[in-house]
Amino acid sequence: MTRTPQKERLFSSREIQKRVGELARTLSREYRGRELVLIGVLNGAFIFLADLVKRMTIPIQIDFVRLSSYGSGSESQGRIKVVKPTEFPLAGKSVLIVEDIVDTGLTLDFLCRSLKEQDPESIR
Repeated sequence: MTRTPQKERLFSSREIQKRVGELARTLSREYRGRELVLIGVLNGAFIFLADLVKRMTIPIQIDFVRLSSYGSGSESQGRIKVVKPTEFPLAGKSVLIVEDIVDTGLTLDFLCRSLKEQDPESIR
């Protein structure tokens, strides 16, 4: 008989929310006085991005991208396509990418290279 291993909780909801608040304060300080665009990578980053944005204290623009790096299965094919591009012009703006999981980094690398073509001030 195979037993399913017990999942151990690493952080409580309160601890996570506290850390999100700390991160929002840090980002608000670092980007004060700059035009900031937060770009969430759909679908995974949506909830975290919403929690982060609610706690930020500076004006920001929010945009989303959807990328695909998988073929018919769940293994990466190394080919990436933009399913939903950004909608805002990024020239001269500070861009902060919010992603949920990075497996190989290929998708994030592709996204950074494609966003650089729009001449933002910075990408993080």
